[in-house]
Amino acid sequence: MATGQNDPITDADLAELIARVDEAAAAFIRGDARTYLALLEHSDDYTLMPPGGGPTIHGSEGTDEAIDAVSAFFAGPGEATWVTEATYVSGDMVVLVGVERQSGVIDGREPQDWSLRLTLVFRRHADGWQIIHRHADALVHPIPFDHVAEVARGLDS
Repeated sequence: MATGQNDPITDADLAELIARVDEAAAAFIRGDARTYLALLEHSDDYTLMPPGGGPTIHGSEGTDEAIDAVSAFFAGPGEATWVTEATYVSGDMVVLVGVERQSGVIDGREPQDWSLRLTLVFRRHADGWQIIHRHADALVHPIPFDHVAEVARGLDS
């Protein structure tokens, strides 16, 4: 990014960021976590609300072991495309709301749709963009409210 940190975020900046998100999603679903991390630098204060629920994760473990484990978990054929639903820009922050339309093999399971609804928050810094928050859920396809209530109670309830 050639612009300074205090320059307005342009439509071209936004398009470049969205293209990176699309490329990163495709890399991640096929188990290429290193490319994903090269495309989407995670901030030191990064938070993740994972698609399977549970507590918010603070920080991003970038050890070789952690990256290898993620790569192995997603090490199946897969493809993904980012679909933007909305964008919000304020100062040096961008929020992308959309869907990762993806399918593939995850954790050795049969190939299936693994699409996720996402809210992504990015902060611009001198060297480009850092992702500071990712909130993902697997509720792309509607489910009956009784199932939502069951999930809300937890699987062990």
